[in-house]
Amino acid sequence: MTTFPNIRKKIFPSSFHQLIVASLLIGFLSAFLAITLKRITEHYETIFLGQAMEHPVYFFVFPFFGLSVVYFLRLYLFRRKENKGIKEIFESFSPEAKNLPIYKIPSHFINGFLTVIFGGSTGIEVSTVVASATLGSVAQQKEHSLYQYKNELICAGVAAGITALFGSPIAGILFAFEVISKKRTSTFFITTIVAVCMASGLIYVADEQPLFAIDVTIWHWYAIPYFLLMGILSGLHSVYLTRCVLLFKNQFSKISVHFHRILLAVAILSISLVLLPQLYGDGYHAINRILDTANPFTLSFLFTVGGILLLKPIVTSATLAAGGDGGIFAPSLFIGAFLGLFTSVALNSAFGIGLLPVNFMILGMAAMLSASIHAPFTALFLVCGIVNDYTLFFPLLAVCLISKYTAKLVCPYTVYSFRNA
Repeated sequence: MTTFPNIRKKIFPSSFHQLIVASLLIGFLSAFLAITLKRITEHYETIFLGQAMEHPVYFFVFPFFGLSVVYFLRLYLFRRKENKGIKEIFESFSPEAKNLPIYKIPSHFINGFLTVIFGGSTGIEVSTVVASATLGSVAQQKEHSLYQYKNELICAGVAAGITALFGSPIAGILFAFEVISKKRTSTFFITTIVAVCMASGLIYVADEQPLFAIDVTIWHWYAIPYFLLMGILSGLHSVYLTRCVLLFKNQFSKISVHFHRILLAVAILSISLVLLPQLYGDGYHAINRILDTANPFTLSFLFTVGGILLLKPIVTSATLAAGGDGGIFAPSLFIGAFLGLFTSVALNSAFGIGLLPVNFMILGMAAMLSASIHAPFTALFLVCGIVNDYTLFFPLLAVCLISKYTAKLVCPYTVYSFRNA
């Protein structure tokens, strides 16, 4: 069995303490960045959405303004480099690859913020992940003795960022393990755990609240077959999301003038927002609102939720293809919540089963995220973290595994793993 002293001997004595200090610093800065971006995005997204609800013309003005500003910032401030999201991290892992440049921190922070608050139908999660990874990359560049630990310090930053966003240290570690890490050494676990502990301390001191205020008290054994159905439906819908994103990126890349891409994306996004304002930004506001209302299976309900499930992958894909900063994290959670709501309400209406819609919304979020990024354990603990409840742990585990393998059976790659995305 490998003991801590033996692990320490594998690391140069002079660099061991530097590695710990670097991990602590990365954990603090990544968590601080994530909390700051999360709070200011929530604040201004609420303000601008409120303005657009009162004056619908803003549903056209805001996306055009936001995507245009992001484009000009990249053109004149961020070296004309288009942000590729998590793929930038993967590309930096090989020894001969260039490190993540320091300007990626403000680039993702500012552009992710602007994309979401002005209605871009994505989220800040991927922007946070890449900015946090860049903190790890920069730290190893500044100290020669840490050069060999580039991958570990990048993963430490990523894990701390996810921990701060969703209040789940286990999800942070598992995301770095399942999605990001290319090698899982002893030092990977040391740096990641140290960074996550620092991030956890900061979110405790900052009194970060769960993303969703959901009260889960019970689940019923008779609902198990419908949980399994939820996993299958989420896996299939995640394939729709993945293929939408890849299709839009491919088709938009054929438009040579970038401003024309923005105009096309704004047309798609703005019309959708007028029809369904719930699609604005990351959509967390819509999830919180729907949790507080009863949902009978009416024609209005069918139009709203059906429209959301159909259009969300399209508007997310248009936002990203036009240069908006973000990823599929928030869209997956958003789609999953409404898919779970739709499934439970439809089954209750048709068969009088008595399923609990809140439970299915939670299951849908986890299942959809698991299938979209092929990371079931990350999705499991992340969703338990954002609702601050483990009552549904075993149903969540089942739907996460079912949704992932359903998605892989139909489409073996994700947005992150597809080579030409």
